[in-house]
Amino acid sequence: MGGRRDAIVVKADGRTFVGPDNGLLSILWQRARRRKCFRIVWKPQRLTRSFHGRDLFAPVAAALAAKRLPKNWLKAKRAPDALLDARDLAQVIYVDHYGNCVTGIRAQTLARTAALCAGARVVRYARTFEAAHGAFWYENSLGLAEIALPRGSAARTLGLRVGYAIRIAR
Repeated sequence: MGGRRDAIVVKADGRTFVGPDNGLLSILWQRARRRKCFRIVWKPQRLTRSFHGRDLFAPVAAALAAKRLPKNWLKAKRAPDALLDARDLAQVIYVDHYGNCVTGIRAQTLARTAALCAGARVVRYARTFEAAHGAFWYENSLGLAEIALPRGSAARTLGLRVGYAIRIAR
């Protein structure tokens, strides 16, 4: 962390997160129905410039998990200072070593009848690799729409790479 940004705790829809106020927690903050934000005012005896995960965040997270957080460690804050755009990112954000292309689109926002347009190619939903006929999209383990090709590389076949724009055809 190191720097002037706050260290924060965000409570969002029954879950608690600890981290820097650098935008990391902003999307879950913006999408939560019930939310609270706190600035971590406690400082450990030894706080290095580059290991705040170990020196600051881990002790606060452990105290929260154990339900033994001293009352003077947190101070209420209206919202995180760094708020990033909470919309889905309609592009390829990661290509794995099989050539599957993870998008920044939450699969739950897509109807199973929606098609994803990757350049001139249109890929339709399939629940599994076995059910697919050619390139398809499915909901991956992160809940994101992922474009894949059974027994092949979707990235190579469709010419996709990180940053490639994906359109949603309803």
